[in-house]
Amino acid sequence: MKRTQLILALGLVLAVPMSAQTNETEPESVGVKITEVTIAEVSCKPLYSTTWSDNWFIQLGAGMNMPFVENYMPNREAKRQITLAMNVGVGRWFSPYMGFRFSALGGSLHWENGNFSKARYANLNLDFMWDMMNSVAGVNPGRVFSINPFVGLGGAYTWDIESKRANVYSGDKIRTDMWTMPVSAGIQFRFRTGRYVDIFLEARSQFYADVFNGTVGGKPIDIDFTALGGLSFNIGGVNFTKTDPCEYLGYMQNLNDQVNSLRSKLAKVNNELAVANAQLPCPDPVEQVTVMEVNSPTPLATVRFMLNSAKITDEQMVNVYNMSQWLQANPLATITICGYADDETGSADYNMKLSEERAQAVYDVLVNEYGIDANRLTVVAFGSETQPYDTNNWNRIVIFQNN
Repeated sequence: MKRTQLILALGLVLAVPMSAQTNETEPESVGVKITEVTIAEVSCKPLYSTTWSDNWFIQLGAGMNMPFVENYMPNREAKRQITLAMNVGVGRWFSPYMGFRFSALGGSLHWENGNFSKARYANLNLDFMWDMMNSVAGVNPGRVFSINPFVGLGGAYTWDIESKRANVYSGDKIRTDMWTMPVSAGIQFRFRTGRYVDIFLEARSQFYADVFNGTVGGKPIDIDFTALGGLSFNIGGVNFTKTDPCEYLGYMQNLNDQVNSLRSKLAKVNNELAVANAQLPCPDPVEQVTVMEVNSPTPLATVRFMLNSAKITDEQMVNVYNMSQWLQANPLATITICGYADDETGSADYNMKLSEERAQAVYDVLVNEYGIDANRLTVVAFGSETQPYDTNNWNRIVIFQNN
């Protein structure tokens, strides 16, 4: 995004005519048509990014397991049986909206099918999770309550199958173990207790081939319902970097204003040049000494910074260079380097220190890299108590003031 904006800015600057066309015999034909350039307002949605090492989590849970398989008793109504289920998982949120996890479940299964039947099972699932609250209500890393639907695919192993009606054979023997690939779906409710620990409640259904419990019959799909609760540990906390793709629109408009001003001045100079050419031959020049004005217009007199940073980017280094050139051309000028921070992030004390570091970074470049006399520079930190701009993230800035 930054590269596109800089290319646009360069195109606007190059659009300014750089040479004056004159006609000595027909000065009245010289003129410049002024066409102002503007930036249209656009609606921007913030973008979020993260590194591969951030936003991992580990979950530990336990709960109940209820299989919906062949359920029949000859002399009475068969009952559904509930057993203990254990869960462990590891996953990562790769955006505020989507994530994945590997979730392992295991325990025993009880059901009634001609007699009291039982087995043991374990499965591993790859689940894809959706943070519905961030998607619907906006991203909020500190949100207390979240709803996370998920779907998954995995592998399951059932063994020690003991059932009177088991009817899956391997050769001439009844099989007592099975491999299946379940598809799962469910929903998780997450309650944030702090930066590193969440409480979760989860319900999921897993859909197996009919051989899951060693018995084929009835409906073609076996279902296992699990309800879990436990803790989720956020490794390193929840960290997403927010980027506003339109944060430089204010700078672009500032550049446009400068372009329009230069075009207007160029038109005036062209007309004055045409009048002067009409008076040729010129009289002998009179030597004059021109003293530069200290209060001549300054270049783009701001340096923008990224969130929680005092590092001058390559794009903003251009503005520091322009200021050094202006100071060298105006040797009597002195300036104040004013540092600021936005008031939506960080404490007042932290922002005061950050704004001082930003101003000091600009001061160091002017003195150490461009040879500006340190006595001509004053560093002042305003922190986040003073906000020069209504748009908050524009206030991560250093502003030059001509003393």
